[in-house]
Amino acid sequence: MRPLIGMPLRFDVNENNTSLSYLYDSMRLSVQKLGCDILPIPPIIEIDNKERLENYPKLTNENIKSLNRYLDMCDGIILPGGIKILPTDRYILEYAIERKVPILGICLGMQTMSCYNEEIVIEENSSEGINHNQNLDEVYKHKVKINKDSLLYKIIGEEEIMVNSYHKRHVTENHIYQTVAYSEDGIIEAIEYPSDTFNIGVQWHPERMNDFDEPSKKLLNYFVKECINVEKMKV
Repeated sequence: MRPLIGMPLRFDVNENNTSLSYLYDSMRLSVQKLGCDILPIPPIIEIDNKERLENYPKLTNENIKSLNRYLDMCDGIILPGGIKILPTDRYILEYAIERKVPILGICLGMQTMSCYNEEIVIEENSSEGINHNQNLDEVYKHKVKINKDSLLYKIIGEEEIMVNSYHKRHVTENHIYQTVAYSEDGIIEAIEYPSDTFNIGVQWHPERMNDFDEPSKKLLNYFVKECINVEKMKV
């Protein structure tokens, strides 16, 4: 059987001021090419685009039951990129940690991980140095140096790699995750949760490079392998 990957839908407002929930095709296609099926997870709650995460009310018991119906079916979870962290993202991460479900955070997903059980401290990128919010037609943008004691290094096998970059904000050291990679200008580029379950966040987008970039292939394939092991245990 193919592992089932849960993926929360992202939220935005189009040019007609109409709200929508979406999943990037680059993410969908990349995961499907890896031999996985996708379970889109809707936001569950009503979303106000102007509200910050800390201003949302806590999830109700009904909200949590609804989310659990989705999450209980998942062999792994990807927290994808986007523009807004929601209470549902925080709960999905909490679920993955408590139930030992493999989880990969990408861009906003990594930023969600950085504020797990912590104050939210996500800062604007500096206008100096590397432009981390690259144009879409660019591919590799900057180098990332990986800590050799990390699982990420064990997976990729390289201390320095080139990555793309699509973010206006970055995380700080204010988190219980371990920082395991930095860009040349000191931006945190990868974090890991200290456990024996796959739980890694990266600031770049490996799903956009999976067709041609070896480190991206290694990271995504390792994640899928961990999800397959979970799926086998359910049979």
